[in-house]
Amino acid sequence: MKNILIISGHTDMDDSVANKTIMSILEEKLPECRTVYLDRLYTHKPIDVATEQQNLIWADTIVLQFPVFWFSMPSLMHRWMEEVFLHGFSHGSAGDKLKGKTMVLSYTTGAPADCMNWDDFFHFLRGACQFTGMSYGGTVHTGSVSYNLRQDPQQLAEITQRAAAHAEKLIALLQA
Repeated sequence: MKNILIISGHTDMDDSVANKTIMSILEEKLPECRTVYLDRLYTHKPIDVATEQQNLIWADTIVLQFPVFWFSMPSLMHRWMEEVFLHGFSHGSAGDKLKGKTMVLSYTTGAPADCMNWDDFFHFLRGACQFTGMSYGGTVHTGSVSYNLRQDPQQLAEITQRAAAHAEKLIALLQA
């Protein structure tokens, strides 16, 4: 299997159900993948750009795993991209370190999946792929996993089931 790097962009994984479930299943079923939890490393600290760039160089496939916050990726993940995808590394005349790699988007929303075309919000990430020479490897999206629903035990169980199904879809995409 190719080298898979999974970047978890949730800002507080300890307070997550869906993203925590997804990451747990990915780590269990893809033990050879490398995971980076941005909230554990960088919430209140500077991003270690050199380490993160080495992770990206190692990877063949880069998965961005995150919840949608106000129609975008969490600010911590955005900050990670801004600080790590630097001119001369990811783009520019000498910036070819991401060329030929594949980026996969994997995200969750509290709103129902069918309430809008969520992929339209992430056109900038497809543009980032093109700009850096990466291939866009597709998207796995699961809706209706709002933290507001987890107070009810039945809804909590449904969120967990949807998250587990999400992880299985992502694994199938990565292994295809």
